[in-house]
Amino acid sequence: MDCIVSRNSTRKLAIAEAFSKAARVYDQHAQFQRDVGLELIGQLPSDLSGMKVLDIGCGTGFCSELLAQKGAEIVAADLSSQMLQQAEKRCKEKVSLYCQADAEALPFERGEFDIVFSSLALQWCDDLADPLRELQRVTKKGGLIKFSTLMSGSLIELKRSWAEIDSHQHVNNFLSDKQIKIALAQAGSQNHHLELLKVQLWYTSAFELMRDLKGIGATHVGERSPGLTKKSTLTRVETEYQRFKNDNDLLPATYQVCLGTIFL
Repeated sequence: MDCIVSRNSTRKLAIAEAFSKAARVYDQHAQFQRDVGLELIGQLPSDLSGMKVLDIGCGTGFCSELLAQKGAEIVAADLSSQMLQQAEKRCKEKVSLYCQADAEALPFERGEFDIVFSSLALQWCDDLADPLRELQRVTKKGGLIKFSTLMSGSLIELKRSWAEIDSHQHVNNFLSDKQIKIALAQAGSQNHHLELLKVQLWYTSAFELMRDLKGIGATHVGERSPGLTKKSTLTRVETEYQRFKNDNDLLPATYQVCLGTIFL
């Protein structure tokens, strides 16, 4: 693994650890992540030959592989070393460099990439403006940045179910579209386009949803009180979640997604 970058943030280390623990089973639980990645990739030209592309927050390399198939030279970067190992198993020589890196402090030169791509990774950054500045810094003039991030309203059913149990935080908070626009302005982005997308997945139980969240490593929640995930508590969450059931006895998990394009 190349480009290892020191991460001095306790929160970032915890996030990296959570994703590393999930790396081997991630693909079994990541249908939503694949769907969003495919949506974002579909907005790029079909031929990227001769272009150098950075996939930041590459995870197990699903999008990196598809970008490589478009003819691009790919650099795959992720905060988690174990995710990068899985990406390397998937993509092998299709990717020119595997780099452990933080989106808020990229170890690349100014204007190094024609396209920077990031799908469902930036919501893990402390301040969205910081990675947006970095993504713009490493993109060539005339280049393109494509990103997706979760927005407020995501996992609202799970959040409301937990709210009936206690007052602790069990679901991460995400930015509103207004806050995303503010972050873009703070990052100096003058030419961008945002597309807002609502995605619903359907489950037979809340347990099934929570297994998926654990399976992709989305387990780090700020200010969460420990010791509240014992079986009896989760059973109460399941009971509360049942009020969202549809006519087919399926339970929704709603995601609000922002698909962003920055033109350099």
